[in-house]
Amino acid sequence: MSYRPTPRTTPTRYRERADYGRATVHRILDEALICHLGYLGAAGPVVLPTTHARLGESLYLHGSTGGGPLLAAKAARASGAALPVCVTVTLVDGLVLARAAMHHSVNFRSVVVLGDARVVEDPAEKLRALRCLLDHIRPGRADDCRAPNARELAATGVLALDLVEVSAKLRTGGPVDDPEDAALPHWAGVVPLGLTAGTPVPADDLDPATPVPAYLG
Repeated sequence: MSYRPTPRTTPTRYRERADYGRATVHRILDEALICHLGYLGAAGPVVLPTTHARLGESLYLHGSTGGGPLLAAKAARASGAALPVCVTVTLVDGLVLARAAMHHSVNFRSVVVLGDARVVEDPAEKLRALRCLLDHIRPGRADDCRAPNARELAATGVLALDLVEVSAKLRTGGPVDDPEDAALPHWAGVVPLGLTAGTPVPADDLDPATPVPAYLG
């Protein structure tokens, strides 16, 4: 199954790199730990990094009830409108070094989600979204920490965005040099990159008897 392309999700360059498959989009969203949320704020266009998590065909975005995105969404709702947003995630898989300067590139996987964000008001959905956000950081973490109290819930905001107008874009493989440059004496190839978790470092005040959770292994 795939998302339906729209004029806004159809690339103007390298259209062959676009991918509308749900499985591809879901994998990228689920692997990425940070997204960038773009919206029109009171002072103009704003792009902010934040954490996200996907639950089915909904994308949840973490925020503060006093933060710009939540205030903009509430202001839009009060005026009978929605808050148009653009959410992007990018995973960098490698540096592509070509013989010619103009053919250098990056191997990447990215997703763009466009649509109207809503403030999550329902308490049950909000708790579900916050648990999903915790488990996106590390599966199993939601059950291994204190649940938020009423004060913390009141200070925490969550936006929801339906996955409807969505596209992925990917670049893989090595450099694409011009044939006449093949004999040049410059190294060409790919430098792979990846995000690797290191050894967990305990908090200074952690009881030494507290074991490292299995989900951090």
